[in-house]
Amino acid sequence: MNRVRPAIMTDAAAIARVDVECWQSTYAGVLSDQFLVGLSENDRKRVWSSFIGRYPGDMVVSVAPSGEIQGFGSCGRRRDGDSSFLGEVFTLYVATDHQGKGIGRALLLGLFTRLVRNSMGSASIWVLRDNPARFFYERLGGKLASHRKLQVAGVSVEAIAYGWRDLAAVLKTQARTGRQVDGES
Repeated sequence: MNRVRPAIMTDAAAIARVDVECWQSTYAGVLSDQFLVGLSENDRKRVWSSFIGRYPGDMVVSVAPSGEIQGFGSCGRRRDGDSSFLGEVFTLYVATDHQGKGIGRALLLGLFTRLVRNSMGSASIWVLRDNPARFFYERLGGKLASHRKLQVAGVSVEAIAYGWRDLAAVLKTQARTGRQVDGES
Protein backbone atom coordinates (compact mmCIF):
# COMPACT_ATOMS: atom_id res chain seq x y z
CA MET A 1 0.00 0.00 0.00
CA ASN A 2 1.26 3.47 -0.87
CA ARG A 3 2.07 6.01 1.81
CA VAL A 4 1.41 9.75 1.51
CA ARG A 5 4.01 11.93 3.19
CA PRO A 6 5.43 15.45 2.91
CA ALA A 7 7.91 15.84 0.07
CA ILE A 8 11.60 16.27 0.87
CA MET A 9 14.36 17.77 -1.25
CA THR A 10 15.59 14.37 -2.49
CA ASP A 11 12.14 13.74 -4.01
CA ALA A 12 12.47 16.60 -6.52
CA ALA A 13 13.86 14.52 -9.41
CA ALA A 14 11.10 11.90 -9.14
CA ILE A 15 8.46 14.63 -8.82
CA ALA A 16 9.84 16.27 -11.98
CA ARG A 17 9.66 12.94 -13.84
CA VAL A 18 5.99 12.46 -12.91
CA ASP A 19 5.24 16.11 -13.71
CA VAL A 20 6.66 15.98 -17.24
CA GLU A 21 5.16 12.55 -17.96
CA CYS A 22 1.70 13.70 -16.91
CA TRP A 23 1.82 16.92 -18.93
CA GLN A 24 2.98 15.04 -22.03
CA SER A 25 0.28 12.38 -21.78
CA THR A 26 -2.62 14.50 -20.51
CA TYR A 27 -2.22 17.49 -22.81
CA ALA A 28 -1.25 15.75 -26.06
CA GLY A 29 -3.56 17.22 -28.69
CA VAL A 30 -4.47 20.11 -26.38
CA LEU A 31 -1.10 21.88 -26.21
CA SER A 32 1.49 21.97 -28.99
CA ASP A 33 3.75 18.97 -29.52
CA GLN A 34 6.72 21.35 -29.60
CA PHE A 35 5.90 22.64 -26.12
CA LEU A 36 5.27 19.17 -24.65
CA VAL A 37 8.41 17.62 -26.16
CA GLY A 38 10.40 20.59 -24.87
CA LEU A 39 9.43 20.06 -21.24
CA SER A 40 12.56 19.45 -19.21
CA GLU A 41 12.82 17.26 -16.13
CA ASN A 42 15.88 19.29 -15.08
CA ASP A 43 13.91 22.55 -15.27
CA ARG A 44 11.00 21.05 -13.37
CA LYS A 45 13.37 19.62 -10.75
CA ARG A 46 14.66 23.15 -10.08
CA VAL A 47 11.09 24.45 -9.75
CA TRP A 48 10.04 21.70 -7.36
CA SER A 49 13.25 21.91 -5.31
CA SER A 50 12.59 25.60 -4.83
CA PHE A 51 8.95 24.97 -3.83
CA ILE A 52 9.89 22.26 -1.33
CA GLY A 53 12.54 24.53 0.20
CA ARG A 54 10.31 27.60 0.41
CA TYR A 55 7.11 25.88 1.53
CA PRO A 56 8.03 22.85 3.67
CA GLY A 57 5.08 20.49 4.06
CA ASP A 58 2.96 22.10 1.33
CA MET A 59 3.86 19.34 -1.13
CA VAL A 60 3.04 15.68 -0.57
CA VAL A 61 4.12 12.56 -2.42
CA SER A 62 2.69 9.08 -2.75
CA VAL A 63 5.40 6.52 -2.17
CA ALA A 64 5.06 2.84 -3.10
CA PRO A 65 6.47 0.17 -0.76
CA SER A 66 9.40 -0.06 -3.20
CA GLY A 67 10.21 3.62 -2.54
CA GLU A 68 9.04 4.78 -5.98
CA ILE A 69 7.21 8.10 -6.02
CA GLN A 70 4.04 7.54 -8.03
CA GLY A 71 2.34 10.90 -7.59
CA PHE A 72 2.50 14.29 -5.93
CA GLY A 73 0.49 17.37 -5.12
CA SER A 74 1.01 20.84 -3.72
CA CYS A 75 -1.16 23.34 -1.90
CA GLY A 76 -1.20 26.60 0.01
CA ARG A 77 -3.04 29.86 0.49
CA ARG A 78 -5.11 30.70 -2.58
CA ARG A 79 -3.41 32.67 -5.32
CA ASP A 80 -6.56 34.29 -6.70
CA GLY A 81 -7.53 37.26 -4.53
CA ASP A 82 -11.11 37.12 -5.82
CA SER A 83 -11.74 33.55 -4.70
CA SER A 84 -14.02 32.84 -1.77
CA PHE A 85 -11.91 29.79 -0.88
CA LEU A 86 -9.08 30.13 1.66
CA GLY A 87 -6.78 27.44 0.26
CA GLU A 88 -5.84 26.12 -3.13
CA VAL A 89 -4.55 22.84 -4.46
CA PHE A 90 -1.94 23.96 -6.97
CA THR A 91 -0.98 20.61 -8.46
CA LEU A 92 -2.07 16.98 -8.32
CA TYR A 93 -0.43 14.44 -10.62
CA VAL A 94 -0.29 10.66 -10.62
CA ALA A 95 2.06 8.77 -12.95
CA THR A 96 0.04 7.46 -15.89
CA ASP A 97 0.68 3.78 -15.17
CA HIS A 98 -0.53 4.22 -11.57
CA GLN A 99 -3.77 6.11 -12.20
CA GLY A 100 -7.06 4.60 -11.10
CA LYS A 101 -5.56 2.98 -7.98
CA GLY A 102 -6.66 5.51 -5.33
CA ILE A 103 -3.37 7.41 -5.31
CA GLY A 104 -4.95 10.69 -6.45
CA ARG A 105 -7.62 10.44 -3.76
CA ALA A 106 -5.01 9.79 -1.06
CA LEU A 107 -2.90 12.72 -2.27
CA LEU A 108 -5.88 15.08 -2.37
CA LEU A 109 -6.91 14.09 1.15
CA GLY A 110 -3.32 14.62 2.31
CA LEU A 111 -3.40 18.12 0.83
CA PHE A 112 -6.78 18.81 2.44
CA THR A 113 -5.33 17.70 5.79
CA ARG A 114 -2.44 20.11 5.35
CA LEU A 115 -4.78 22.99 4.49
CA VAL A 116 -7.07 22.33 7.48
CA ARG A 117 -4.06 22.17 9.83
CA ASN A 118 -3.05 25.59 8.50
CA SER A 119 -6.50 27.10 9.16
CA MET A 120 -7.66 26.94 5.56
CA GLY A 121 -10.95 25.07 5.80
CA SER A 122 -11.99 25.52 2.18
CA ALA A 123 -10.11 25.06 -1.08
CA SER A 124 -10.31 25.15 -4.84
CA ILE A 125 -8.31 23.65 -7.68
CA TRP A 126 -7.97 24.94 -11.24
CA VAL A 127 -7.89 22.39 -14.05
CA LEU A 128 -7.89 22.69 -17.83
CA ARG A 129 -11.39 22.01 -19.11
CA ASP A 130 -10.05 19.51 -21.65
CA ASN A 131 -8.32 17.43 -18.96
CA PRO A 132 -10.36 14.21 -18.73
CA ALA A 133 -9.21 13.73 -15.11
CA ARG A 134 -11.30 16.74 -14.05
CA PHE A 135 -14.27 14.46 -13.32
CA PHE A 136 -12.20 12.95 -10.50
CA TYR A 137 -12.78 16.18 -8.54
CA GLU A 138 -16.52 15.94 -9.04
CA ARG A 139 -16.50 12.37 -7.72
CA LEU A 140 -14.77 13.67 -4.59
CA GLY A 141 -17.45 16.29 -4.01
CA GLY A 142 -15.86 19.26 -5.75
CA LYS A 143 -18.40 21.73 -7.08
CA LEU A 144 -17.87 23.85 -10.17
CA ALA A 145 -16.84 27.23 -8.75
CA SER A 146 -15.51 29.34 -11.61
CA HIS A 147 -14.00 29.39 -15.08
CA ARG A 148 -11.52 31.54 -16.98
CA LYS A 149 -9.18 31.59 -19.94
CA LEU A 150 -5.51 30.85 -19.30
CA GLN A 151 -2.48 31.31 -21.52
CA VAL A 152 -0.51 28.05 -21.57
CA ALA A 153 2.41 27.68 -23.99
CA GLY A 154 1.10 30.56 -26.10
CA VAL A 155 -2.38 29.03 -26.44
CA SER A 156 -5.57 30.30 -24.84
CA VAL A 157 -7.28 27.42 -23.03
CA GLU A 158 -10.39 27.24 -20.89
CA ALA A 159 -9.82 26.40 -17.22
CA ILE A 160 -12.42 25.54 -14.61
CA ALA A 161 -12.20 25.61 -10.83
CA TYR A 162 -13.68 23.04 -8.48
CA GLY A 163 -14.21 23.98 -4.87
CA TRP A 164 -14.85 22.42 -1.49
CA ARG A 165 -16.39 24.70 1.16
CA ASP A 166 -15.75 22.38 4.15
CA LEU A 167 -12.54 20.35 3.96
CA ALA A 168 -12.95 19.00 7.50
CA ALA A 169 -16.28 17.45 6.50
CA VAL A 170 -14.67 15.85 3.42
CA LEU A 171 -11.90 14.38 5.60
CA LYS A 172 -14.41 13.12 8.17
CA THR A 173 -16.54 11.46 5.48
CA GLN A 174 -13.49 9.79 3.92
CA ALA A 175 -12.29 8.57 7.36
CA ARG A 176 -15.69 6.93 7.96
CA THR A 177 -15.39 5.08 4.66
CA GLY A 178 -11.97 3.77 5.67
CA ARG A 179 -9.99 5.86 3.20
CA GLN A 180 -7.52 7.43 5.57
CA VAL A 181 -4.24 9.05 4.73
CA ASP A 182 -0.98 8.34 6.53
CA GLY A 183 0.02 10.98 9.04
CA GLU A 184 1.46 14.26 7.92
CA SER A 185 4.17 16.04 9.84
